[in-house]
Amino acid sequence: MADATYTPPAVWSADTVSGGRFANINRPTAGAREDKALPVGANPFQLYSLATPNGVKATIMFEELIEAGHSGAEYDAWTINIGDGEQFTSGFVGVNPNSKIPALLDQSDPDAPFRIFESGAILFHLAEKFGMFIPTDPAARAEVLSWVFWQVASGPFMGGGFGHFYAYAPEKYEYPINRYAMETKRIFDVADKRLGESRFLAGDEYTLADIANYPWLAPFVAGQIYNDAKTFLSIDEYKNVARWVAEIGARPGVQRGRIVNKVWGDEDTQMRERHSPADFAGKRLVTSAPQ
Repeated sequence: MADATYTPPAVWSADTVSGGRFANINRPTAGAREDKALPVGANPFQLYSLATPNGVKATIMFEELIEAGHSGAEYDAWTINIGDGEQFTSGFVGVNPNSKIPALLDQSDPDAPFRIFESGAILFHLAEKFGMFIPTDPAARAEVLSWVFWQVASGPFMGGGFGHFYAYAPEKYEYPINRYAMETKRIFDVADKRLGESRFLAGDEYTLADIANYPWLAPFVAGQIYNDAKTFLSIDEYKNVARWVAEIGARPGVQRGRIVNKVWGDEDTQMRERHSPADFAGKRLVTSAPQ
């Protein structure tokens, strides 16, 4: 057990062992650790991801586009196991120098493929490309983008902050848990108050704002993230968020998108790779709670 108090040294050492669930892959340096190419399929888009909240944003977006009839949004989804450090291969670093999932290769023009990394950028790129889930009216567009960037800014407090110190850190400390629990509840309160005013986050229409926020808020509502975080944070208080989660969770595109690149849980709710709509045959799509 570490000491209750800690005095930082004058200069932090790169040899410091942080401990915790991801200590074996965490380093203070960027770049590739292994020379290995990424697989590439025949579809217009190549997604390299894992079904974490940030990864699910991208797969829901793709499945919603396909559900809306955009055959040009077909994609190959390849699992990147971040626990094994697959995000540090030369191929993945070439698509995302920050070594975080999701990362996307747009090869809809085979002569000029290009990369998009960071989940918010991927969502915005796809929305713009297909003219879906983002309005053209300047005021409505600004509202959508505001809620998307709100989520991008809020996610690290919920995941790397609350989730890390509450569920993954090697020791439990009151100060960081209280600090990030308070912020996570504040984030939920922001969403709950907004959803008490409107059907969806940006208004009466389902948009990019909902696709970005759902994968982070829904697992707390369902009690499927960070151990008993739902009870600890009294998530049942947020009735408007629960109503919104239930409505979005009933959408077919959402149900499909949340199991792509999923490698845990029941076998029939997993999909390590996705290459066509036929891959969902025999899979169990749960409507009552996010997986």
